[in-house]
Amino acid sequence: MKLDVNALRYLTKDDFRVLTAVEMGMRNHEIVPAELVDRIAGLKHGGTYKVLRNLLKNKLVHHDATKYDGYRLTYLGYDFLAIKTLVNRGVFASVGRQIGVGKESDIFEVAAEDGTVLAMKLHRLGRTSFRAVKSKRDYLRHRRSFNWLYLSRLAALKEFAFMKALGDHGFPVPTAVDCNRHCVIMSLVQGYPLVQVKELQNPDDVFDTILGLIVRLAEHGLIHCDFNEFNIMIDDDEKITVIDFPQMVSVSHRNAQMFFDRDIECIYKFFNKRFNLKSEKNEEQEESDSDDEGNSRPSFLSVKKAAGSLDKELAASGFTRKEQVEMEKYIEEDAEGQHSSSDDDDEEEEEVADAVPIDSLKIDQDRSDVLDCNLASRNSGEPGTFSEEHGTSCSGENRLEGPPSGSNGDAKEPVDDSSSDDDDDEEEDAELTKKLNKERKKAIAAAHGRRRPVSSRNAYKDKGKGTMNSKIQRQACKW
Repeated sequence: MKLDVNALRYLTKDDFRVLTAVEMGMRNHEIVPAELVDRIAGLKHGGTYKVLRNLLKNKLVHHDATKYDGYRLTYLGYDFLAIKTLVNRGVFASVGRQIGVGKESDIFEVAAEDGTVLAMKLHRLGRTSFRAVKSKRDYLRHRRSFNWLYLSRLAALKEFAFMKALGDHGFPVPTAVDCNRHCVIMSLVQGYPLVQVKELQNPDDVFDTILGLIVRLAEHGLIHCDFNEFNIMIDDDEKITVIDFPQMVSVSHRNAQMFFDRDIECIYKFFNKRFNLKSEKNEEQEESDSDDEGNSRPSFLSVKKAAGSLDKELAASGFTRKEQVEMEKYIEEDAEGQHSSSDDDDEEEEEVADAVPIDSLKIDQDRSDVLDCNLASRNSGEPGTFSEEHGTSCSGENRLEGPPSGSNGDAKEPVDDSSSDDDDDEEEDAELTKKLNKERKKAIAAAHGRRRPVSSRNAYKDKGKGTMNSKIQRQACKW
């Protein structure tokens, strides 16, 4: 999208207030409803809708009414918000010409109040030429849904952090000045992209310097992943400056070796094609069969990591602080799981020790069988008939519960005690059944939302005692 800063002069405070309201609403809305924008902006007398029409005319917002009346920010509106914030901070005062275009960003010249010329990089992810950001970059990490403006903001924050850290460690990178939203301000590199250079005075020295930078980055725990002639700046004195850092990964990444070898291969291919270094290197490698460090390519396995690891400090892709915390939690959970498993085994042994013995369960079962036999004998009028049909004898069970045959006169007393115990058990069972019925009714009432069943229209007919329905009900009860 072309950046036209002329409209920025005529925007008022209310315009930026409504733009900020749309940005805040896009945190949890893909299309922000107009009512929500009005509520967040808080302008009086319906001024929000008038401002929205003005912003829509300048293409700072996009209107969408497919599902509901709503708005979303465009890249131009997001640019204006970032530029306004940086101007208020005093980082720069004017915007100049466009000096670079990439698949993920646009680069412009900006000037500070004292006349210092800086570079402004605006990240623009989601272009037609590069929409596979979810698979090519790891800005999303574990997130499923995404917004292009949010991804651009993440890319800018990542690049600013890497640029500042590499500059502090002495790497030839631009000086990071400030960052806001998807905009990064850096020092302007006085040079040319290496892809535009046709001749070099010392191509061997430049080649060795570039390979040394790749190895030095790996020693500090980082891999550029896009180290090619488009991201290398060279000046008239043949000094190298590296740019473009959002895609950098850690050496602990699972594909780190592949990325490292790809960067080396890109440099070899370019210098072999552009500066005709192919024959010399191949001849040297063919003559020396042994592994010579001076002639062989840098390998990922031979890189020795330095003391300061920038991948851990910057949370580079492949090794983050969150992952380190998760690993520590996982180790602690494993230790706790082992302790808990031993505790569970001890608890199971205690439960087995405290459990009811099998003999007592058999006695309770026998008592229940006796009660069933008594009920059957009452209904039939003859003792033992019900149990004989099912292959069991109630008299035999009573003999098991009663005293041995050797006792004569003392055998009646325990029988009386057992009968009294049976009566007590029956009373307790009756009370338990009442309580259970009450609880069941309460549960049913709670399940139905405490609604009472609606009586039918003919319910008044059942109230009379002499009606045919009451006689049928009495007879059914007798049956």
